[in-house]
Amino acid sequence: MSGANRFLQRRIEKIAVVGAGLSGAVIGRELAEAGHAVDIFDTRAHIAGNCHTERDRETGVMVHVYGPHIFHTDDCEVWDYLNRFQTFMPYKNRVKTTVKGQVYSLPINLHTINQFFGKAFRPDEARAFIAELADGSISNPATFEEQALRFVGRELYEAFLKGYTQKQWGCSPAELPSSILKRLPVRFNYDDNYFFHRYQGMPQHGYTDMVSRILDHANITIHLETRFRRGQQTDFDHVFYSGPLDGYFDYECGRLGYRTLDFERFTYDGDYQGCAVMNYADASVPYTRVTEHKHFSRWEDRTGSVCYREFSRACGADDIPYYPIRLVDDAEQLARYAARAVEELSVTFVGRLGTYRYLDMDVTVREALDTARRYLSARAGGDRMPAFLHPPIEPREFAREYADLPRSGMENLRVSR
Repeated sequence: MSGANRFLQRRIEKIAVVGAGLSGAVIGRELAEAGHAVDIFDTRAHIAGNCHTERDRETGVMVHVYGPHIFHTDDCEVWDYLNRFQTFMPYKNRVKTTVKGQVYSLPINLHTINQFFGKAFRPDEARAFIAELADGSISNPATFEEQALRFVGRELYEAFLKGYTQKQWGCSPAELPSSILKRLPVRFNYDDNYFFHRYQGMPQHGYTDMVSRILDHANITIHLETRFRRGQQTDFDHVFYSGPLDGYFDYECGRLGYRTLDFERFTYDGDYQGCAVMNYADASVPYTRVTEHKHFSRWEDRTGSVCYREFSRACGADDIPYYPIRLVDDAEQLARYAARAVEELSVTFVGRLGTYRYLDMDVTVREALDTARRYLSARAGGDRMPAFLHPPIEPREFAREYADLPRSGMENLRVSR
């Protein structure tokens, strides 16, 4: 190893991490353990981002303040990593849905099919029945609606998927990409576990306690209710930015599309609905679901209950962004922001907001670990850290939108992959 590389490897750097959610906490912890000085900035008054949890004073229930976050993964390293900071208790997500006054099991499974059609099918019979209902004329589904009709046919689509999806995304399923439906499996058995993953659970004392333990390191300084502004990066050796990509540039190219959530909180003396999540698939019901939070901590015995009615709508300037919409209309704006991002010096964009991608929690942690390790490796080798390890867009897919953008930015975006 050369003397210069040894110097780079030993040098204590000053790192800024924007966002105290999972991405920022994991990156900050990894770099702090490597000996670097880490400052973490968050505009909110608490850590843990949208997975923030807190005890309800009235009932003692652990409440998922920004809606339920259920951890599931097949990544054993991520599972073991998080269990260093919090014991995960067993939890299986078993969702129910109300359709026209009847309660069914989700995902659509053998019980759902038999109950809905008044049958007693065995698995092979149900599979053949659904195949007859499916629209075989749709060979290459381009939209959510086409994908659903191809998978399950019109009756199940209109009962379980159409209304809920329209409420969740604020547009017709005929306008949404088919890829969204890949998250909704159909099963020809009685398995009602919503996820397939090997590891599933909830942190025993809540996500905020877990994130607090991740951030508990002498080399980490946390700045809450503090906005990190573009231009401050010159005060640091490197910045990891997990805030909104368009927000970093003060929305100069317009705002990217997001959905946000409103919650109507209410309490109940007893057990309100008998399950953690009850969806409401009918379009006539204004909310998408009711969540009963004490059921997320089934190892605790609570008499009272805290529930949320959940409403989805377009995200405004003062709202918390939840889900990137990523419709075709967002492509040009996203391309412009991606090109500008790769022109920034010493800034890496990470996480759901920084890369404008929907990410489950386990993927968020995996990418954060990989990002921190890539940074340490790059510094040890004297290499430049890219703006994106996971770019939000593929340049070749949007050639026309990229035509008038700086070519150097596009070249860097390709390299950063």
